[in-house]
Amino acid sequence: MAATVIDGKAFAAKVRGQVAEHVTRLKEEQGITPGLAVVLVGEDPASQVYVRSKGKMTVEVGMKSVEHKLDADTSEADLLGIIEQLNSDPSIHGILVQLPLPKHLDEDLVINSIAPEKDVDGFHISNVGLLGTGQKSMVPCTPLGCLMMLRDHHGSLSGMDAVVIGRSNIVGKPMAQLLLGDSCTVTIAHSRTKDLADVVRRADIVVAAVGRPEMVPGDWIKPGATVIDVGINRLDAPEKGEGKTRLVGDVDYESCAAVAGAITPVPGGVGPMTIACLLANTLTACCRANGLAEPDGLTA
Repeated sequence: MAATVIDGKAFAAKVRGQVAEHVTRLKEEQGITPGLAVVLVGEDPASQVYVRSKGKMTVEVGMKSVEHKLDADTSEADLLGIIEQLNSDPSIHGILVQLPLPKHLDEDLVINSIAPEKDVDGFHISNVGLLGTGQKSMVPCTPLGCLMMLRDHHGSLSGMDAVVIGRSNIVGKPMAQLLLGDSCTVTIAHSRTKDLADVVRRADIVVAAVGRPEMVPGDWIKPGATVIDVGINRLDAPEKGEGKTRLVGDVDYESCAAVAGAITPVPGGVGPMTIACLLANTLTACCRANGLAEPDGLTA
């Protein structure tokens, strides 16, 4: 029996709809408009496309969108100055500095200069610590999106055996913390894990976030398991013409879908949830800043 396909595009549209409804109520009942500021340094093409998409969707859900586009040679002092202005601006509830930054800028210093309560990427060291100790924090967008989809598919995750393949600060580690928070038994696996295939075969939930194209084959997957594929990798696609590429995940989709109970596709799975959760985080930050109830179903 083929796996259920978890449609991240449709789920993300649902989340954006929930955000828009809550934003409308905030405006009508409280006179408050959530504000998101995005800072882009340099002219990385992928980052430019991503920032445009973020700005468009921010406006579509009724939020205030602010963009600061800076030259690639912008000094660290100037960048930190802009962040400080945004930190002190009460109309801005979320601040995102698009990564990667040019090499002359210290990413850790820049990220940790953002006020933790406005850090809608969830990368500030204070938010990392709060998440790791089970306290209220801003949660990284991609793991939050994965958690939302898992909760929607399974209901309760309590007692499930989960394996996260990948130990990055952006996805792997926070994903493991979120699964622990939902009472899963969690293993973090990586490139040096012994008998990786056997580790993965035990899992009811597999989250692949290792950045290696089609690394996980179907014979690693426990029959009926749920597979969340975070990977986005470009491979040559000669069948589409010279210079053309195709997007694949970190799992071999066809062989895994033949065994799994549910699976996210690439593209159209986890990816759309990242921006949706960025908007949800901005809404959450706005509610917290104003002492209002947080939106149901849009937080960890």
